[in-house]
Amino acid sequence: MNTADTPADLLRSALARDAARPLITYYDDATGERVELSAATLANWVSKTANLLQDDLSAERGDRIALLLPAHWQTAVWLLACAATGVVAEPGGDPAAADAVVAGPERLDEARACSGERLALSLRPLGAPFPQPPAGFTDYARVAPAQPDAFTALDPPSPGDPALVTGSEELTGAEVLARARADAQARGLGAGDRIMSGLGYGDWDGLSAGLFAPLAAGASVVLCPRADLLDDAARAARAQSEHVTHVAL
Repeated sequence: MNTADTPADLLRSALARDAARPLITYYDDATGERVELSAATLANWVSKTANLLQDDLSAERGDRIALLLPAHWQTAVWLLACAATGVVAEPGGDPAAADAVVAGPERLDEARACSGERLALSLRPLGAPFPQPPAGFTDYARVAPAQPDAFTALDPPSPGDPALVTGSEELTGAEVLARARADAQARGLGAGDRIMSGLGYGDWDGLSAGLFAPLAAGASVVLCPRADLLDDAARAARAQSEHVTHVAL
């Protein structure tokens, strides 16, 4: 199991173990997109996003950010960037009650209820920007690439700080780790395993299977939120080709 103290440590441990190893493989079965991120590539995206949060958006430890995003590799980036800065991530949270909001293309109208910073993600292949930035939003894909590749938190989070809100529950960083480790053990996940998850990021089960439990176990994830579009044979073929050892669908 990972020896992390906070959720931010999970990625650092993965980097130290094998920076080149695939950590998240994402499929969009509606478009045919496949994206594979090594630990190093994921960490680079997380650093850029954390720098954007801390320096450009002036987000501080304990601030709340509503993530109106589906299960996606960029959502995983945002969850880990929030963990790195001490910002509390609220997947599906109320934008009107949040300090900032990050929204995908289907939830922009809802996100306008936020009076703070508003960022939009196109969720297009390869992290491409919107053809035209949505009115009232900063296009994440246009500002993130220019951010530094390394991140140092000015006010690092501690294990007892709030880290994640899922449903009606607010979890500290220590509680996120404890649950992730327990889930990894219950699923039999170990170092080097690969779990294929078709669950959304709207609740703890999906967040755990699709990100936190694999990281806690030293495993990796094949994220397939549209796996319901595949028949059994296609899912089995993918599991074989991706060397999947565990499934959460």
